[in-house]
Amino acid sequence: MQRKYKFGVVIFLLVVVHAAILFAGFFAPYGYATQNRELPFAPPTELHFVDQAGKWHVRPFVYALADDSDNPGAYRTDLNTRYAMHFFVQGTPYKIAGIFASRVHLFGVSDPGRVFLMGTDEFGRDQFSRFLFGGQLSLLAGLLAAALSVSVGIVVGGIAGFYGGWVDDLLMRGGELFLALPWLYLLFAVRAALPLHVSQAQVLLLLVAVVGLIGWARPARLIRGVVLSAKERNSVLAARGFGASDAYLLRRHVLPEAYGVVLTQITLLIPQYILAEVTLTFLGLGVGEPMPSWGSLLASLQQYYVLSTYWWMFLPALLLIPLFLAYYSVADAVQERLKSVAL
Repeated sequence: MQRKYKFGVVIFLLVVVHAAILFAGFFAPYGYATQNRELPFAPPTELHFVDQAGKWHVRPFVYALADDSDNPGAYRTDLNTRYAMHFFVQGTPYKIAGIFASRVHLFGVSDPGRVFLMGTDEFGRDQFSRFLFGGQLSLLAGLLAAALSVSVGIVVGGIAGFYGGWVDDLLMRGGELFLALPWLYLLFAVRAALPLHVSQAQVLLLLVAVVGLIGWARPARLIRGVVLSAKERNSVLAARGFGASDAYLLRRHVLPEAYGVVLTQITLLIPQYILAEVTLTFLGLGVGEPMPSWGSLLASLQQYYVLSTYWWMFLPALLLIPLFLAYYSVADAVQERLKSVAL
């Protein structure tokens, strides 16, 4: 019961995170490109319920930020100016699923107040808003690349395991070649062969294609092992005796046995490919400004003065850790479920 409860909590957290990212425009107080040039590298805003006089406020509020005259480049809290938090406010326009236009945001403060839950970057852009919008791109890249890898793995692993012989040898030796390929250097080479001016959509598709196509070998080998066992079952032999075609046997009797492996592999590959997108964008091979991704949020950490001075710029990386752990927990739970069913 306790394990089921923990699994339910993990699933709930994943649903909440993905919903917040899917509807980033609603949950983010600002647009991903909205700049506040007078507030570069502003620290995270503190929410208060009690003011400096000790008075309790039902509605949370924030204090204004002002330049610290004693410490150039830093900020001080102006305790004489506060802005109440409001919910369901009008703000920067955005589109839900790229179709429905809206201006309603979950929370915000009245101008000229600002609320930066994760601080701002060098252009004064809200890191929390950019993290939510960036998640749309990074998660999409991870999902598409994982789906591509597993799809190719199903086809190759199914054919190799079902037919065996020289077909199996040829496909599996090719899989070993892909396992040995350094995908980072391959992406460098592919990107160098392309024109300098490439659209953001083309860069994203290139990244997904390279990462997804290189990663098919591992799921293919696992699916091959399942198919080798499933094709010898009595139900498959009986269907073959009644004249069933190879395509029918694979589709109806053999490949369904690999659904558990497929689900586990997708759950494991999504965080790996998200991390691959973050790494590539961090190195300048992913989508560029002003489109945000989790990799571009961390790119400023390549500068030493940011690395050593503005601790909140690490927050996007720290938030990815529990997300990845949640995915791996789901994968472990699926594997345990498969083992219990097999027994």
